[in-house]
Amino acid sequence: MSKDDKQSLRRVARVRRAIRARANGKPRLSVHRSSKQIYAQIIDDANGVTLASASTLEKDQRGALKTGASVDAAKVIGKLIAERAAAKGIKDVVFDRGGYIYHGRVKAVAEGAREGGLNF
Repeated sequence: MSKDDKQSLRRVARVRRAIRARANGKPRLSVHRSSKQIYAQIIDDANGVTLASASTLEKDQRGALKTGASVDAAKVIGKLIAERAAAKGIKDVVFDRGGYIYHGRVKAVAEGAREGGLNF
Protein backbone atom coordinates (compact mmCIF):
# COMPACT_ATOMS: atom_id res chain seq x y z
CA MET A 1 0.00 0.00 0.00
CA SER A 2 1.44 3.33 -1.03
CA LYS A 3 1.76 6.41 1.14
CA ASP A 4 -1.06 8.12 -0.78
CA ASP A 5 -3.40 5.16 -0.21
CA LYS A 6 -2.69 5.20 3.52
CA GLN A 7 -3.31 8.94 3.74
CA SER A 8 -6.57 8.56 1.81
CA LEU A 9 -7.81 5.80 4.14
CA ARG A 10 -6.89 7.87 7.20
CA ARG A 11 -8.79 10.87 5.80
CA VAL A 12 -11.90 8.75 5.09
CA ALA A 13 -11.74 7.23 8.58
CA ARG A 14 -11.34 10.67 10.18
CA VAL A 15 -14.38 12.04 8.32
CA ARG A 16 -16.47 8.94 9.15
CA ARG A 17 -15.48 9.12 12.84
CA ALA A 18 -16.60 12.76 13.03
CA ILE A 19 -19.88 11.91 11.31
CA ARG A 20 -20.64 9.04 13.71
CA ALA A 21 -20.03 11.36 16.65
CA ARG A 22 -22.74 13.78 15.52
CA ALA A 23 -25.14 11.38 13.78
CA ASN A 24 -27.37 10.60 16.81
CA GLY A 25 -28.89 7.62 15.01
CA LYS A 26 -29.55 9.44 11.72
CA PRO A 27 -28.73 7.64 8.48
CA ARG A 28 -25.62 8.68 6.55
CA LEU A 29 -25.68 10.12 3.02
CA SER A 30 -22.45 8.78 1.54
CA VAL A 31 -21.00 10.14 -1.70
CA HIS A 32 -18.45 8.44 -3.94
CA ARG A 33 -17.07 9.99 -7.08
CA SER A 34 -14.91 8.44 -9.74
CA SER A 35 -13.44 10.09 -12.79
CA LYS A 36 -16.50 9.13 -14.87
CA GLN A 37 -19.44 8.61 -12.48
CA ILE A 38 -20.96 9.75 -9.18
CA TYR A 39 -22.76 7.59 -6.63
CA ALA A 40 -24.84 8.37 -3.53
CA GLN A 41 -26.20 6.05 -0.85
CA ILE A 42 -28.21 6.52 2.31
CA ILE A 43 -26.88 4.03 4.84
CA ASP A 44 -28.23 2.96 8.24
CA ASP A 45 -24.99 2.24 10.13
CA ALA A 46 -26.78 0.75 13.13
CA ASN A 47 -28.13 -2.13 11.02
CA GLY A 48 -25.52 -2.02 8.25
CA VAL A 49 -28.17 -1.59 5.54
CA THR A 50 -28.37 0.63 2.47
CA LEU A 51 -31.76 2.37 2.55
CA ALA A 52 -31.60 4.17 -0.81
CA SER A 53 -29.11 4.67 -3.60
CA ALA A 54 -28.68 6.58 -6.85
CA SER A 55 -25.93 6.83 -9.44
CA THR A 56 -25.21 8.07 -12.92
CA LEU A 57 -24.93 4.45 -14.07
CA GLU A 58 -28.69 3.86 -13.89
CA LYS A 59 -30.34 3.37 -17.30
CA ASP A 60 -32.70 6.35 -17.07
CA GLN A 61 -29.82 8.61 -15.97
CA ARG A 62 -27.39 7.43 -18.65
CA GLY A 63 -29.75 8.51 -21.41
CA ALA A 64 -30.69 11.81 -19.82
CA LEU A 65 -27.19 13.01 -18.89
CA LYS A 66 -24.40 13.92 -21.29
CA THR A 67 -21.77 12.61 -18.87
CA GLY A 68 -21.73 11.21 -15.36
CA ALA A 69 -18.73 13.31 -14.40
CA SER A 70 -20.26 16.79 -14.35
CA VAL A 71 -21.61 19.11 -11.68
CA ASP A 72 -25.01 19.02 -13.42
CA ALA A 73 -25.11 15.22 -13.22
CA ALA A 74 -24.16 15.37 -9.54
CA LYS A 75 -27.00 17.79 -8.80
CA VAL A 76 -29.48 15.46 -10.54
CA ILE A 77 -28.22 12.53 -8.46
CA GLY A 78 -28.63 14.61 -5.29
CA LYS A 79 -32.26 15.36 -6.15
CA LEU A 80 -32.88 11.72 -7.06
CA ILE A 81 -31.48 10.39 -3.77
CA ALA A 82 -33.61 12.91 -1.85
CA GLU A 83 -36.69 11.75 -3.77
CA ARG A 84 -35.98 8.11 -2.94
CA ALA A 85 -35.31 8.95 0.70
CA ALA A 86 -38.61 10.84 0.97
CA ALA A 87 -40.41 7.80 -0.45
CA LYS A 88 -38.95 5.75 2.44
CA GLY A 89 -39.82 8.42 5.02
CA ILE A 90 -36.27 9.71 5.56
CA LYS A 91 -35.93 13.45 6.07
CA ASP A 92 -32.84 13.93 8.24
CA VAL A 93 -29.40 12.55 7.38
CA VAL A 94 -25.75 13.33 8.02
CA PHE A 95 -23.59 14.08 4.98
CA ASP A 96 -20.52 11.89 4.44
CA ARG A 97 -18.24 13.47 1.87
CA GLY A 98 -16.07 10.36 1.98
CA GLY A 99 -12.71 12.06 2.27
CA TYR A 100 -13.35 14.26 -0.76
CA ILE A 101 -13.13 18.03 -0.52
CA TYR A 102 -16.58 19.70 -0.20
CA HIS A 103 -16.32 21.32 -3.61
CA GLY A 104 -17.49 20.74 -7.18
CA ARG A 105 -19.41 17.49 -7.71
CA VAL A 106 -19.54 16.55 -4.02
CA LYS A 107 -20.99 19.96 -3.16
CA ALA A 108 -23.46 19.66 -6.07
CA VAL A 109 -24.79 16.34 -4.70
CA ALA A 110 -25.33 18.02 -1.31
CA GLU A 111 -27.11 21.02 -2.85
CA GLY A 112 -29.31 18.77 -4.99
CA ALA A 113 -30.23 16.68 -1.95
CA ARG A 114 -31.13 19.81 0.02
CA GLU A 115 -33.29 21.06 -2.85
CA GLY A 116 -34.97 17.65 -2.90
CA GLY A 117 -35.96 18.02 0.76
CA LEU A 118 -33.23 16.30 2.82
CA ASN A 119 -32.05 18.08 5.97
CA PHE A 120 -28.39 18.05 7.02
